Amino acid sequence: MSGFKPVNIGFNNVVMAGRIIAVISPESAPVKRMIQEARENGSIIDATYGRKTKAVIITDGNRIVLSALLPETISNRITQKTDENAE
Repeated sequence: MSGFKPVNIGFNNVVMAGRIIAVISPESAPVKRMIQEARENGSIIDATYGRKTKAVIITDGNRIVLSALLPETISNRITQKTDENAE
């Protein structure tokens, strides 16, 4: 049931761990294009509260979630949740 564990992505926003496919940096041109296409399609969730986007979370529902946390921070939180479930 680890997929139903919430992962804090900043500012008390959460994403279910089992829905996350990838956590990537927004710096490359292909990722920027993907974000723009998601904005146009209405499939983006901006959880940055107006701050700079530092991580792009791709979910299995073809949604893109923007976070102001670093990808490493989110990855550590996902790993921490997985380790807690293993115990």
